[in-house]
Amino acid sequence: MSGHRNPTVTGLAAPRAAITAMEKKMAFEGLSEKLQGVFKKLKGKGVLSEKDIDEAMREVKLALLEADVNFKVVKQFVADVRAKSLGAEVLQSLTPAQQVIKIVQDELVGLMGGTNSRLTYSPRGFTTLMLVGLQGTGKTTTCGKLAKYLKSNGKKPMLAACDIYRPAAVDQLVIVGESVDTPVFTMKGCADPVLIAESAMREAERKGFDVLIVDTAGRLQIDEAMMDELVRIKKTVKPHEILLVLDAMTGQDAVNAAVGFNEALGIDGIIMTKLDGDARGGAALSAKNVTQRPIKFIGVGEKLDALEAFHPERMASRILGMGDVMSLIEKAQESFDDAQAEELERKMKKNEFTLEDFLEQIGQIKKMGGLAKLMDMLPGMGSRAASADIENGEREFRQMEAIIRSMTKEERRNPAILNSGRRKRIAAGSGQPVTKINSLVKRYEEARKMMKQFMTGPKHARNKLFRGLN
Repeated sequence: MSGHRNPTVTGLAAPRAAITAMEKKMAFEGLSEKLQGVFKKLKGKGVLSEKDIDEAMREVKLALLEADVNFKVVKQFVADVRAKSLGAEVLQSLTPAQQVIKIVQDELVGLMGGTNSRLTYSPRGFTTLMLVGLQGTGKTTTCGKLAKYLKSNGKKPMLAACDIYRPAAVDQLVIVGESVDTPVFTMKGCADPVLIAESAMREAERKGFDVLIVDTAGRLQIDEAMMDELVRIKKTVKPHEILLVLDAMTGQDAVNAAVGFNEALGIDGIIMTKLDGDARGGAALSAKNVTQRPIKFIGVGEKLDALEAFHPERMASRILGMGDVMSLIEKAQESFDDAQAEELERKMKKNEFTLEDFLEQIGQIKKMGGLAKLMDMLPGMGSRAASADIENGEREFRQMEAIIRSMTKEERRNPAILNSGRRKRIAAGSGQPVTKINSLVKRYEEARKMMKQFMTGPKHARNKLFRGLN
């Protein structure tokens, strides 16, 4: 046993420097466009007949099936919506189309869980979370994302490396732990994941951590050996929650895996990863229904802060093009520093807004997930915002960033000194033509003038500005 008991707790702060590419897809993009198309037709009719409802439900059914939603789930969903939409209070109302849309929204919310399901913590102060799933779902990275999420909510987590089979799995978790400044418990030479989990739990409690996240081994497919091991870990550490990590991009395979894990282990919740890479979203719409277990978190990007609590009502609003203002406000609150906001206001009042400040604002948009993410959250914009326009906007941001970073501090603070020689040097350094530098400087000067008008001008000047922006 002495060879087994060689515990190591690693925990060094090493934040990632790399910035991942901005998202190219929005969750449920295809479904959202099709459903909004169906409702546009209904709104144009004014008065709805049973035939109108039936035609709309056929299109809704096709849209859901194309989004890879489980057939049985689709069948029940459409039947429920149709029955409620044919009620006299709907057909005889002044706005029957809006009533139908409300019914669909309510049914979507119910399909995805009804309300936000939070993590359950132990009342005695120490909580164990066990993450399970197949290989390739992003389970190890999700452990790090969950640790970062918990830290932002006042918890003190530790990670336990219990995947002893996949090559370099332990090393990967250690790197992930370092990236989110969270210690990782490992036992070199130990071939018993149950013993590792048990030892990690004791060590975490002894050192004053209040949450232990256990990273378990996965397989390419569900097998008896894997499930037996997971059952033994469950019996030993008695986790307060077992969270199943599913890959949204695998569609119905993810749903089938959810059924298998739930039958063998009795999962408490689901973390749906790679939702930003799947424009269909069928797995997210099916998983809760077939397992009767809630989706608790969604992964919406590669960065370690790209894990969000799942809110069914907000997601339903996004799908139907109603936006997600609450999430947008929360993102802004997370990304924007009060002191920075006050300093920016002070600079605007004194007309001291520089290209350095402009660069900082681009960074704030990036922190909030980029243009695609923001457009997805704005009411009426999710499906209307053409992907080509969003990509052009993101490309323009990257070009501006490259240009400003190629300037000296003096040039950023006082663009008036940018003569032709300096502009040529900046163009060479940023890889952009001189015309792009000229365009950026012109736009910056226009923005600065508008800010000066807004902050110092009379009331009618502010009104003029708002009219220009609308």
